[in-house]
Amino acid sequence: MLFETEAEAIRWYDSQERVLTPEFLKTIPWHTVKDHPLDPSFVPTLIYMRDVERFTSLYNDELARTPTGKDPAIKQFMERWSTEEITHSDLLHRFLEEAGYPSDERWYEEAKHNIPLAYRIKSHIVPHITNLLGHHFTGVHMTWGAINELSTLTGYQRLWTLAKHPVLDYILKHIAREEASHAFFYWSVARVKLLQSNFRQKLAKFMISKFWSPVGQGTKPATAANAVITNLFSGIEGLELIHQRVTRRIQQLPGLDMLNKVTDHIGAITQTSLVKS
Repeated sequence: MLFETEAEAIRWYDSQERVLTPEFLKTIPWHTVKDHPLDPSFVPTLIYMRDVERFTSLYNDELARTPTGKDPAIKQFMERWSTEEITHSDLLHRFLEEAGYPSDERWYEEAKHNIPLAYRIKSHIVPHITNLLGHHFTGVHMTWGAINELSTLTGYQRLWTLAKHPVLDYILKHIAREEASHAFFYWSVARVKLLQSNFRQKLAKFMISKFWSPVGQGTKPATAANAVITNLFSGIEGLELIHQRVTRRIQQLPGLDMLNKVTDHIGAITQTSLVKS
């Protein structure tokens, strides 16, 4: 399924029913969480994921200050996307509490307070830079978003595979269905925008190659991002998963067929090499 316009993409997205409905939430067996051991090594990863999902409101505010965020279809998507991502954060937070790893009730305020100064400065500067390029930069935004959504989706899949906790498995598999819709919207609009000019393709390839960093890095320190990547994607199997589900998918976008940034970056962090094909 390929779309010719972003209007087609948003019509498709709006046709997707929410997965995490009130009815679904009632089916989560919270009372059984402690019946199954959770490897403590996954707790920092869950906290990172919870915080980054909750920071969606910050990303939404930043994008709203750019031509991309003012695009009617993208703006419509972002309004629902931000609501869904916050629900993901709430579920991860509840799971951590039920598993015996509670946080202070002001955990979100503390997480925001701990956002590195460099990110705060960048979040004010970047919109001014993107505004200079106008809608030419939308392809970059959407490609970047597609990478991050695909990475998040793959991270959840890897986490439920490794953690082997039935309640976490149940929650993450339903979250993943919404993340898959997010990823497909971002990827589809990136494709539409990049098809419109070679300049946009070159700009996207340059910006991703030079400046992309893993989802959440910036609002969270690089050390925290690297720890999550190491926890989930160490070894050939982990890197191959990233390569097939993220890098290869992004390489299907116009002008990005040789872009190997994500695989190279994750491989460097985990010190794993992958024979490129």
